[in-house]
Amino acid sequence: MSEPLSPALPTVDDVYQAALRIAPWIVKTPFVYSKTLSQKLGAEVWLKFENLQFTASFKERGALNKILTLSAAERERGVIAASAGNHAQGVAYHAAQNGITATIVMPESTPNMKVERVREHGARVVLAGSDFAAAATEMRRLAAAEGLTLVHPFDDPAVIAGQGTLALEMLQAEPSLDTLLVPIGGGGLMAGCALAARALNPAIRLVGVQSALYPGMACATGRYPGPVPTGSTVAEGIAVIEPGQLTRQIVGALVDELVVVDESAIEQAIALLLGVEKTLCEGAGAAGIAAMLARPELFAGRKVGVVLSGGNIDTRVLVSVLQRHLTRTGRMVRIRVELPDRPGSLAQLTTIIADHGGNIYELRHERFAAASLAKESAVTIDVELRDATDLQPMMQRLQACGFKALHDHF
Repeated sequence: MSEPLSPALPTVDDVYQAALRIAPWIVKTPFVYSKTLSQKLGAEVWLKFENLQFTASFKERGALNKILTLSAAERERGVIAASAGNHAQGVAYHAAQNGITATIVMPESTPNMKVERVREHGARVVLAGSDFAAAATEMRRLAAAEGLTLVHPFDDPAVIAGQGTLALEMLQAEPSLDTLLVPIGGGGLMAGCALAARALNPAIRLVGVQSALYPGMACATGRYPGPVPTGSTVAEGIAVIEPGQLTRQIVGALVDELVVVDESAIEQAIALLLGVEKTLCEGAGAAGIAAMLARPELFAGRKVGVVLSGGNIDTRVLVSVLQRHLTRTGRMVRIRVELPDRPGSLAQLTTIIADHGGNIYELRHERFAAASLAKESAVTIDVELRDATDLQPMMQRLQACGFKALHDHF
C-alpha cells in the first residue's frame, strides 16, 4: 500500500484541522471494549458508538466540517444536498446550528418519517424523482439556479477529512489497535479513517466492509469481480452503486482488504449488537460485526476497532430482522398439531408449550383443514422458545400426550 496520493486529495493534516474545527459541535462518542463480543468472535473487539451522535450517524462529522469551511458568501447563499438518509439529517442539523439555510433533495418515495425529520432540523425539503439519481439531478439543477453550495455525501476533501476524525479518536484512546474495521458505501468514512490511521500507525491493518448487493468500492478497486449487483438491502446506508473518485484513490492506496458480506450476516450482526451491547444499529452500522461473523479467520487474535456508523433503522425493518434472527437460530418455530375433538384439548396443548418455556406468538385454528379424521381439527402455532434445544423435549411431550405434532417451516 505504498502508491503516492494525489496532491489534490485531503491529508492527515486536514483531518487534524477538522477535529479542532468540529470539536465544539459533535459528540465525542464512546469507544469501549466489548468483553462478550470478544469472547464470541475470537478477537479483542473495541466498538466506536457513532450511532450515539445527535442525528445517530457519523455523517455529521463530514457535513459539519464542510459547512464550517464555507466562505461568508457561500454561507449567505446556503447549501444543498441530495440524500434520503443520514447525510440529509447531518447537513440539515448543522446548517441550522450555524445559521445557514439548507435545501435537501429527496426522492419522492422517501418515507414521510424521514422527510419530517429533516424538516424538523429546519431544512427546505424538495421531493424530486423516483430514485436517488433523479434527486441528484434536481439537486444539481437547483444548485446552479440558486447559487447553492453542494455538500457531497462522500466525494469532497472537507467531508472526507471530517469523517476521519473518528479514527483519530479511536487511536488516541487505544494506540495499540492493530486493525480498523470500517463500513464502506461511497467511501468517505473509510478514506478519512485511512488517512488518519496510516499516519498514526503505519503498520495498522485497514479493512473495509461492503454489502454483497452493493460492492461498488471493491469492484472499482479491482478486488471483487463485477458486474455490481443491486437490490433491496437492510444496509441501505452503504447501498452505493458508484463510489467517489477521490475516495477510491485513497482506499485503493491505503486500505489492506475489503470484505463483502451477505444480508444474513448483516441481520445477524444487528441482532447480536442489540442483544449483547443493547445498542441499536442500522444495517450499515452493524456491517463491521457482520464481517467478523462472516470471516472470523481475518480477525482471530487481533485487537480490532469497529465503527458502528449509525443507528437509524426503520422500525418495521428492525422487527423483521429480529423475527428472522429468531427463526434462523431456532428460537422461533412453527408446529402443526392435529387436535382430538374433545373439550380441553387446545388448553392442554398450550399448557404443554408453556411448561417447556414456549411463548405462543400466533395460533391459527383450522377446524376444516385436518389431514386425517373428520372429528379432528388442525392448529398451526408459531412459538418463541427460550432456547433452540427446548424444541425436541416439547415435541416428545406432545407426542406422549397423544397429539400428532410436526415441526413445520416458515
